[in-house]
Amino acid sequence: MIGIQMTSFIAILAAGGLAIGMALSGTLQNFAGGVIILVLKPFKVGDYITAAGHSGTVNEIQVFYTILKTVDNKTIILPNSSVSNNSLINFSVEPTRRVDLEFDIGYGDDIDKAREVLWAIIKSDNRVFEDPAPMIAVKELANSSVNIALRVWLKAEDYWPYYWEIHEKVKKAFDKNGISIPFPQTDVHLYKSETGNA
Repeated sequence: MIGIQMTSFIAILAAGGLAIGMALSGTLQNFAGGVIILVLKPFKVGDYITAAGHSGTVNEIQVFYTILKTVDNKTIILPNSSVSNNSLINFSVEPTRRVDLEFDIGYGDDIDKAREVLWAIIKSDNRVFEDPAPMIAVKELANSSVNIALRVWLKAEDYWPYYWEIHEKVKKAFDKNGISIPFPQTDVHLYKSETGNA
């Protein structure tokens, strides 16, 4: 009726549809990801998560994007397709968390004394659960130190305050009890040869 070949018209429509479909594919994937997140609810507003290589507190869940706030108050906008199609860690789901720490002492230091000092620090803090019981054990005999592992359970909200505080407590207690925290070092031995040269 308008003088355009029908086959040409259909080809133009198909090409246009393909172009629009490709242009919207990312948007549609984000929409589908948003629907999955809203239905399955792997996290909620206020949860602290790691997703698509970024960590932060969930500030907003939109249809196309999830918005995080980092601890230093940066805003991260994540496409929902990357959030729903990749592994995700939600640190806020469980009410309790385990703190895994490692403290190094010198080979010349007394392991039993170091263990007693660590136990005293643990028992003096009422945030640490008795069940599951705390654990202290020699983890590794490293090149420059004896590495002692310490594991305690506490409420999720106490994780970071305890984590920061115990390092200072251990350093002060080790200093007070003469327990060293060694640094990596290399011993070089020089031997005098028979010719008199080192």
